[in-house]
Amino acid sequence: MEYPYKIIDENNWKRALHCQIFRNSIEPSYCVTFELDVTNFLAKVRAEKLSFTFSLIFIVSKCANDIEEFRYRFLNGQIVLYNRINTAFTYLDKDTELFKVVNVEMQDTLERYNSVAAQKAGNQKEYFTGPMGNDVFQFSPMPWVSYTHISHTNSGKKDNATPLFDWGKYFDRDGKKILPFSVQVHHSFVDGIHIGKLAESLQTYLNIFELDIRL
Repeated sequence: MEYPYKIIDENNWKRALHCQIFRNSIEPSYCVTFELDVTNFLAKVRAEKLSFTFSLIFIVSKCANDIEEFRYRFLNGQIVLYNRINTAFTYLDKDTELFKVVNVEMQDTLERYNSVAAQKAGNQKEYFTGPMGNDVFQFSPMPWVSYTHISHTNSGKKDNATPLFDWGKYFDRDGKKILPFSVQVHHSFVDGIHIGKLAESLQTYLNIFELDIRL
């Protein structure tokens, strides 16, 4: 069985100095908000009666998994690179208006992810099932408002390098559906260029979205 991560030799790692500088910062994480055109994506998920949220979680996770810098984490004082990152997302209980955190393993296809995520979210009764794993991308959509900026709570744990993805309410502009989207990352691993790569990859997938997208 393949080990889920490899330990990085910091003595022979090109990013060692940058990592150490940001790791010692007072606030090593930062958040960037940008817009995505979801016109084509929205039309297709509606036509196929798929969840917009679960489908977007899958695509974001696929794109982020393809960028190595999003898979680095601190683990037991060491730096590790995971082979694949799974997902954890908030899911609202409409009766109580309280959210629960649902963990779902990344799947090979969008259809399969939709099915597994819907089943787990529907069956989970607990709001929290325990400490969140290190090998996840966190998602906390806020579809009630279209924001231009968002900030997040800070646990005070400097070595928490789990990326956090959010989006707001999409809106119409010049005949297109525009989605405010944000990503929070740890600067020890992820720079602006990597967020730029993610934004470009995301928009490409959303433009040419096909239901047979595979990892």
